[in-house]
Amino acid sequence: MRLCTPLPRSVTRLSSAAILLAWAFAMTTLVHQSYLRGASPNLATDLARYGSSAEWRGVYYRGDKIGFTVSQTVPTEEGFELQEDGRLQMSLLGAASAAALHTVARVDSTFHLTSFEFSLDPGTGAIVVRGRVDPMPGGGSGARLVVAVTSGGRTRVEDRDLPERPVLSLNFSRLLADGHLTSGTRQQWTIFDPATLHNAPVTVVVGDREVVRNTGERPIPAFRVAMEYQGLHTTSWVTDTGDVVREESPLGLLTVRESADRAQSLAVPGRVQTDLLQAAAVVPAMRQRIDDPRDVRRLRLELGGVDLPDADLDGVGQSVHGSTVEIVDSRSLTAGPADADAGRYLAPELLIESDDPEILAEAEKAVAGVSGARARAEKLTRSVNAMLDKKPTVSLPSAREVLRTKVGDCNEHTVLYVAMARAIGIPARIAVGLVYVRGVTGAFYYHAWPEVYLDEGNGRGLWLPVDPTLNQFPADATHLRLARGGLDRQAAILPLIGRLKMTVLDMQLADNAVPILVGRASNLSPISLDVPQRRAGDCCWSSPSRR
Repeated sequence: MRLCTPLPRSVTRLSSAAILLAWAFAMTTLVHQSYLRGASPNLATDLARYGSSAEWRGVYYRGDKIGFTVSQTVPTEEGFELQEDGRLQMSLLGAASAAALHTVARVDSTFHLTSFEFSLDPGTGAIVVRGRVDPMPGGGSGARLVVAVTSGGRTRVEDRDLPERPVLSLNFSRLLADGHLTSGTRQQWTIFDPATLHNAPVTVVVGDREVVRNTGERPIPAFRVAMEYQGLHTTSWVTDTGDVVREESPLGLLTVRESADRAQSLAVPGRVQTDLLQAAAVVPAMRQRIDDPRDVRRLRLELGGVDLPDADLDGVGQSVHGSTVEIVDSRSLTAGPADADAGRYLAPELLIESDDPEILAEAEKAVAGVSGARARAEKLTRSVNAMLDKKPTVSLPSAREVLRTKVGDCNEHTVLYVAMARAIGIPARIAVGLVYVRGVTGAFYYHAWPEVYLDEGNGRGLWLPVDPTLNQFPADATHLRLARGGLDRQAAILPLIGRLKMTVLDMQLADNAVPILVGRASNLSPISLDVPQRRAGDCCWSSPSRR
């Protein structure tokens, strides 16, 4: 299924792209040939608002067109309204997937954010995030952000106090042009991403003025601006007036200014599939092949090539020693002293709507007649797996929306499971990392799954990884957790994509498993037996099964 999901403007304009391309492209392993076929019946209406002064940009992956964006700045009485729409059309895991993004940022005369609206529609209905920036009560230096998230026809409102006044990436280049485009300067900014609903620091280095030559466009002088955002490095070329004429992002993502007709012509060649498979897969160096991940009892890995996000690597079946991570089979985990912090994983969140009546009703229905935390958690795993149609989705995963559409990949399975578990009193949280899929060549793919807390009484309990996407209770020992939490925490693993190296140092299999050594003299031809096995297509970012 897909990976989790953002556009080359992940730092500079479509901050929603820090959720659309970093997940939907950087991690998605299959993009076959696809064409823009009027992806949305409202496409013409959505784009009609853009006048002759609008800026159109093509979105490319390693030279191949995969989408476009269009933006314009409209004067208002209070300042300006910055509008941007984006379209992507692709085939993920053999299924056609389209995404429409819409962002509006309202700023004052100095281009400081006053309100915004962001929506992402994968074709099943948009999730809309609206925000308003109010002064901090008492006249403090920060700001109070009022956020409203609408999904499944209902709206949840939340206030957040921010230490700094937020900057939306959509208006960031305009702020730079307001006296900050000085060659040789290094600057620190804070960017608010409406897709993750969090502030994040951005380091900006302004380089020399260069002449940018885009196909079909006249040469334009612009400053070369290098940015680092949550470990991702992006280069933009910004004019004196704040126009971005070109952007280059990690993993070969690129946006360039184009004519309206050229930007909207969209075709994704089939060779993109191979590139994305290589970008998303982590192929380990190993002497012993894993035929069935459920047979793995212990796995010791050496990780290199990157600085690992070590905050969530240790615990719940994983132990870390320097760059070595050891994972044990979750079935061997036993209860320890109760986790006093587990109760906070019962609370609803903006996209984990565990207090929604429909989610509660569905959860109670799923575990009806079952008693005990462990048995109820397992029954919920089976129910969520059976409930959702396994289809790649470019979305902001909201539990309420997933329950409505009953469609999704690992992200949708995970967010729905976590919300349903919390609704019936079982603490649960989101884990993201890698999972092993054999396929043609065994590799680890980026994946998401829940962890649940099982209270076993007498002051004892344990956290247990489970996987409703793969229908595993508990999850097998090839699940390597890299981070926990929502989209803001998951962004910590984005810099690993295409850079993480892995060596399997040691592996212990079940007593009845038959190990196969990997070597040139080995005959690895499979025996033709009709037995159930994990298919590559069962994983969020793996290749589809062939039937």
